[in-house]
Amino acid sequence: MASYTKRGKTWQYTVSHYVEGKPSHIRKGGFRTKSEAMSAAKEIEFQLSKGHVAITKNTAFSEYFKNWVELYKVGKHKTTFIRYLNSVDRVKEYFKDMPIQKITSNHYQKFLNEYGIGKSRETVRKLNTHIRSCVKDAIEEGYISVDFTRKAEFNATKSAKKSEEKHLNFDESLKLYQFLLNNVSKESISSYLLLLGLVSGLRFGELVGLTIDMFDFESNTLKVERAWDYKEGTGFGTLKNEQSKRTISIDDAVMSKFRELFKELPEQPYGLVFFSRVSKVSVLSNEGVNKALKNLLQQLNIKPISVHGLRHTHASILLYQGASINSVSERLGHSDIQTTQDHYAHVLKEMKERDEQIAINMFRKNNTNLV
Repeated sequence: MASYTKRGKTWQYTVSHYVEGKPSHIRKGGFRTKSEAMSAAKEIEFQLSKGHVAITKNTAFSEYFKNWVELYKVGKHKTTFIRYLNSVDRVKEYFKDMPIQKITSNHYQKFLNEYGIGKSRETVRKLNTHIRSCVKDAIEEGYISVDFTRKAEFNATKSAKKSEEKHLNFDESLKLYQFLLNNVSKESISSYLLLLGLVSGLRFGELVGLTIDMFDFESNTLKVERAWDYKEGTGFGTLKNEQSKRTISIDDAVMSKFRELFKELPEQPYGLVFFSRVSKVSVLSNEGVNKALKNLLQQLNIKPISVHGLRHTHASILLYQGASINSVSERLGHSDIQTTQDHYAHVLKEMKERDEQIAINMFRKNNTNLV
């Protein structure tokens, strides 16, 4: 049973119910209109009817979010977990100690708008994804009754990179492949890493974490079993997810180059392929390899991309050449197919348009006399 009281310029609801046979009351105020208070009260009554207990004690949103991340996301890959902690910092900076019970859709939209200054829409979307998952749990646990993230808009002032700017097209990748295949040199070990990155689609941490024993020259396959923490230099670490542990086939011409390299390569610490005797982190640095790739692409008159762009190049070309999204997802070590679909939606759209033309012309191509 709910009742409503006007307190100054705002409205308050009181929902009466019984806890273990004793009367109890849930109150919340600050609503601009009586209808808003009634709507919120009905949601509380609905939750109570399902056996959910509403929590009326004010709880700082930043504290709830921090506890939620530490409880549910601690098992994520280190890089992913750090992203969640960064999201916690953004919430703490803006909302400070504001109770989660007092945050409205307007409050939250203003927060996203401010965060989006100087950032891309995708960056804002990722922050919202982290927060929205937390908010859904807060609703289930009875801290709040309304999802204030539900109608959020991702406004940003910085344009995201276009899909085609993140990877090479087929002709460009073929040009790069042929140059690297003919010019890899043990004097520049980064050239081997770039070649392997192009034909394997491995993440940078996976590439620099490779050891010689992971190369099988009989079957021309490569095992991916661990990564190297190249950002903080702490050594071998876990892969991003369980699906990232995989064995993939590699171009025999590329494998031949590595077979020749290993014959001349001095004994490496831990058996690392891309060990660097001049690097503080003991493996080739991401910054150094990116610089080498940029210089090489300029030499070939190809627009610059990052080393991670080689991974996007590999996947995009596989998909466009007709590889199934399932096999591409497995080859990349994605946690699920949806991740692959989200990352390469632009390629899938191009393929759909191409396939529609095939469908339109499939009979007319060989039947020119049809009218």
